[in-house]
This record gives sequence, C-alpha cells and structure tokens, in this order.
Amino acid sequence: MIKDSFTGTQIAYYVVCKRKLWLFSHQICFEKYSDYVELGKLINEEAFKKEKYKELELGDVKIDFIKTKEGIVVHEVKKSRKLEPAHIWQVKFYIYKLKELGINCSSGIIHYPKLFKKIEVRFTEEDKKIIENFKKDINQILNSPLPPPIKVKYCKKCSYYEFCYS
Repeated sequence: MIKDSFTGTQIAYYVVCKRKLWLFSHQICFEKYSDYVELGKLINEEAFKKEKYKELELGDVKIDFIKTKEGIVVHEVKKSRKLEPAHIWQVKFYIYKLKELGINCSSGIIHYPKLFKKIEVRFTEEDKKIIENFKKDINQILNSPLPPPIKVKYCKKCSYYEFCYS
C-alpha cells in the first residue's frame, strides 16, 4: 500500500531510526511511557504559552506554532539538540506541507528553550526533492513485513529501547 500522507514525527523518525519509524507507524507506540517524551511536551506547553496560533493541525501534520507577522514562519519546540538533523527535516516537512496547500512559507525556527537557543531553517527546491525521496523510502519501509534492524547510536534514551533490546 502506498501512502502519500505522513506526520512530522514519521519524517523525524525516518531521519533518526528506520526501525522506530516502522514500529511507530504500525501503532507500536511507547512514547506515552517515556519520561523524556513527557518532559518534551511539558517544555513545549510552558515555553510558548502565549502564542496565538498554537498546535496548528493540517491533516496529519501538527505544528507547534506559527507566526504571521512577516509572512508565515513555522516554529517547533524541542528539548535538546541531540537529534537536530531530524528536527530540521521535520520543520522542512511542515513547510513542504504548507506549500502543498498553497500557503506561502519558506522558513521555520526550531526553539531549544532549555538551552536558550534557536536555529533558523530555510526551505529550498532541493529540500522538496529530498522530502519526496523520503516519502518513497518511508513507503518501502512501512510496506516491509518486519521492522528494519537496529542501526543507530541514539538508543539509550529512546522510548523503544527496552522493546528493541529485550
């Protein structure tokens, strides 16, 4: 079965761990039992309470918040920079989805409130091609009868750690 719609979480998991992507996408979810995930949610809720357009949902996509003062800018809140490449691609995917809907957006900001840091993310035509390739790869992964083998170094704090290593 070929899917055309994905979540930002699936894109991030694709970048971090194909196995985690497969498990999550097959409704094998351990995030609700993770203290790290809970802490991330708390940081997100507390750090930007006053934002007007919070938790914007567009189909399968859920953006932390957007600002519209000088054009539309996607904002994502994260706990740590450890998985920053995944965060960047998640924001780029949100921009991609907005563009698909005819909404003019070409940038985003990733906030790391605990670190008092933020990074700007720009979207290019090359990013669009890369995301379309991600989608093809994700479909191949999700259509596999078994999850891919473990091949990453971020496992220790992952909500799937005990499942994968037991």
